[in-house]
Amino acid sequence: MSNDNAVLARNTEHAPQNLQSSQTVAFSHYNNVSAQLPIDPVTGQLITGGIKEQAEQCFKNIKAILESIDHVMSDIVRITLFVKDIKDLDAVDDVYASFFASYHPSRTVVAVDALPMDALVQVEALVSNGEGTIPNAPQAGDLIKLTNNTLNAPSDSLSTQTVSFSHYNNLSAQLPIDPKTGRVVAGCVKRQTSQCLQNIKAILESIDVPFDDIVKMTIFLKDLSKIEAVNKVYRTFFPDSAIARAVGYVPARTIVEVADLPMGAAVQIEAVVSHGDGTPPQAIEDRHGLIIEANNTEKAPKCPFSTQTVAFSHYNNISAQLPIDPKTNTIVTGGIKEQTEQCLANIKAIIESVDHVLADVVKVNIFVKNIADMAVVDEVYGSFFPGGLPARRVVGVGTLPKDALIQMDAIVGNAEGTPPIV
Repeated sequence: MSNDNAVLARNTEHAPQNLQSSQTVAFSHYNNVSAQLPIDPVTGQLITGGIKEQAEQCFKNIKAILESIDHVMSDIVRITLFVKDIKDLDAVDDVYASFFASYHPSRTVVAVDALPMDALVQVEALVSNGEGTIPNAPQAGDLIKLTNNTLNAPSDSLSTQTVSFSHYNNLSAQLPIDPKTGRVVAGCVKRQTSQCLQNIKAILESIDVPFDDIVKMTIFLKDLSKIEAVNKVYRTFFPDSAIARAVGYVPARTIVEVADLPMGAAVQIEAVVSHGDGTPPQAIEDRHGLIIEANNTEKAPKCPFSTQTVAFSHYNNISAQLPIDPKTNTIVTGGIKEQTEQCLANIKAIIESVDHVLADVVKVNIFVKNIADMAVVDEVYGSFFPGGLPARRVVGVGTLPKDALIQMDAIVGNAEGTPPIV
């Protein structure tokens, strides 16, 4: 890595510590916070009580991490809530509202099959880092966080449709809600997928950002067997411009089967979007028209619906990797150990193809079919990340594509950034 930016991993005794991850990893203008479980940092155990008490502890842990790095809760750009039972969401929302009295980050909510330590809830945060991580040269003046809502997309009293900070727009995950009625559209998963994507497009148009500026998509699907129907709709939205069609650009992507979604929806889609003009007080000549750099390598599996890595500004966004051998394009033989090794080998190959190394990884998301397999996963994981550097998320899911046992995606620092249009 060059000296332009530095990966800055930090931990505090006031929040739970984990040998496999750092509590927060800052790079450039974002802090990537590990998903927080309702663990008492003093005992290292889950707190007693129900969903309300567990949600409170998750947010207390996030608050402690932020305060340890001189940040506050209003610096959070995006929140992701994982619950075991979608019926618990009302109780979680009551707690949530007490931590975000006025400003509300963008937000994603899903119910999953399992969480570590059999927790009822897990909370993850992406946080602004106004000072940046350029060694001995902090950002001159705090960058401004920009929030935006449009009447052309569904509104939510507990979230903002898009929150921009530095060179990224972070959108709230979009349900298939008709913004005119406020209800989930009737019909099959194809119609619901189309509504999700229409909502994303409306949000982007409201801030003068084209659809092809999306760098990463995460699709949360209740029934993974419906993915072909989703893909048929997805292809009608990407590529969206003549320039993108000329190069066949599609964003990085992750597909996750979830146990349930708000309002009984069949699908929900989250987008991370480039923001070429950045947020003030950056000078216009220093921030105008940065280029999205998409890359695929023969040394990792390819997919017609996603690009292996999409770099923009100071981050590389890696598509979810299954344990597929790129030579045979099939799942590797063996169990969870071999599959974990293959996922990480694929991520490593992608990162090396863009002249980066595993030490540049700031966040890893792990989706595993059997949460009890995490002991084996951690053993393999530690051989790739011996210092436990990246922030991390772990969730249990019912099914993964190709009936895999594990899937991983990653966010990677891009020290040199991406160049402006010349």
